[in-house]
Parts: sequence; structure tokens; C-alpha cells
Amino acid sequence: MLVSIPEVLSKDAVATFRSALDAARWEDGASTGGAAAAFKSNEQLPPNGELSRRLGERLLSAVVSNPGFVSAAIPLRVYPPLFNRYGVGHYFDVHVDNAVRGDPMTGLRIRADLAVTVFLSEPDEYDGGELIVDDAYESHSVKLSAGSVAVYPASNLHMVTPVTRGLRLASFFWVQSMIRQEGVRDLVYDLDLAIQELTPRLGARDEDMVKLGGVYHNLIRHWSEV
Repeated sequence: MLVSIPEVLSKDAVATFRSALDAARWEDGASTGGAAAAFKSNEQLPPNGELSRRLGERLLSAVVSNPGFVSAAIPLRVYPPLFNRYGVGHYFDVHVDNAVRGDPMTGLRIRADLAVTVFLSEPDEYDGGELIVDDAYESHSVKLSAGSVAVYPASNLHMVTPVTRGLRLASFFWVQSMIRQEGVRDLVYDLDLAIQELTPRLGARDEDMVKLGGVYHNLIRHWSEV
């Protein structure tokens, strides 16, 4: 399931990130691509540099405190955010993300259940550069406003189309969810959305709402790996 979450970062926060990234030194994205290096042409902020780590911590603090993100991802472990930029002619061809990601600085290793893209450029700042995510039925084209977030299964085929004008800035990282199975995670997410929609109408203390909340938490208790 592909989930779009608007305005996770405020416009002021985006402006702060942009100012720091505009002054940064970038390197060839292929240097940290591993097996994926053959599929992409872009630039990346040096992942082990002080700026990347500092911005990543600030970004992650905002994302993991967002209820929409928590509901969609049910995160257990999160890989430190990385930053990339795509100029004219840059792209990332169709690929599936590595199943396991390891951070050499901290020794953290996670199973990459979900991929996350945080858009840092407005859609009208560049042409092309759409995130394309395939599922079992269709391809989804994603080009969100700056500060918005896309969450999608890292196991799905996805790509970034070639940029033909402007500059596309983004952050990206991976999540190991408490719920490993994608289908179960999607059902739990749908249940959470239904509870959120019903609560204002029925009230949190409504007997049926209390039961539904119990079902939600007991499903997580049953399926979670912690």
C-alpha cells in the first residue's frame, strides 16, 4: 500500500533544510548505491558527514512524531535518513530496494519493509522526477508538495523518472515495521483509519468504539515482532 502524508514538515522547516542543502557539498549518488548504483544517476549528501546526520535527526524527529506516519508504518526500527538531489538528466531506474540495510556508523541493521520519501522541492520547481511505485494492479505516480511524505513497500518495483527541468531535492530512508507481513499491516492500517473516522461521530467512550480499539491493539499484539 502506498500512503501519502501531507505537510509532515512545515514550510519553515523545509526552508531551513533547503538553505542547508543548497550550501552543501554533494557527491555522486552511485558511491553509496551498492548493487543499485548501476540503476541510478543522481547526487547524494555524504551519508556519514556531520550535516547529513544533523539534518537526518531533525527530519526523523518530525516524521516519527506524525500520527499518520506511525499509523501507516507501525515502526520498530528506522534507518538514518539520507538526502539526494536530481538535476536535469538524473534518474533512478526501476528497482527493488535491498532487503537488509546496515548503517556503518552505528552498526544498526534493519529489515527494510518500507521505503520513505520526504519531498523537499515543490512540484512546480521541476519537471519529471516523479516517484513511480508499482503494486499488483497498477503503477502510481507520486509528486508531492515540499514537506509531504510517501510511504510504500520497499519490496515493490519503483523508480524516479528523469528530471527534464529544475532540481528535485528529497530525503529517503527505510523502516522495519513491527508487523512484517504487508497484507496484515495494510489491514491494521485500514482498521485504524476507520476508528479515526468513527471516533468524532460516536465518541471515544462509545462501547463499540472501545471494542474496536481493543481489536486494533490486540491485532498488533498478535502480529508484532518486537
